[in-house]
Amino acid sequence: MAENLIIEGDSKEEKYQALLPQAHALIMGETDVVAALANLSAALASTFGWLWTGFYLVKGEQLVLGPFQGPIACTRIPHGRGVCGSAWAQNRTLLVDDVDAFPGHIACSSSARSEVVVPIRNTADVVVAVLDVDSDQLGSFDQTDARYLERIVEPLAKLFDQAG
Repeated sequence: MAENLIIEGDSKEEKYQALLPQAHALIMGETDVVAALANLSAALASTFGWLWTGFYLVKGEQLVLGPFQGPIACTRIPHGRGVCGSAWAQNRTLLVDDVDAFPGHIACSSSARSEVVVPIRNTADVVVAVLDVDSDQLGSFDQTDARYLERIVEPLAKLFDQAG
């Protein structure tokens, strides 16, 4: 496993293209879910410098904080609440240009202005976690982010299956 990322390119798309195979290598070479999520959150945060990058794990009817990079975060989020709970309930990626305009937004950090949340599914297509990314700028995320982040987390399905 590599201990350094090599990210070349100036555009968002170029950075994702460089990161994608390296992120998959971090996931594929690991048998522990927490270790894989920790390295993946670090890889994403160091590549893009977002305010907060991390994971929430499904535990019963709530999401529980997992590995992340950034300021202290909410520990538990109920199913269907906030952007993370809504992405879980709707089983789809949510892009939010202005978190203050999102009904029921949970403000874990007053610095967060925009957000993207990607559901992570196991091989049975059940949501087992979400990737949550916050920016301190309005409108930071678009379909390019959604598309690549979805691709980055795809290999986690098998890892979550192994974790039980």
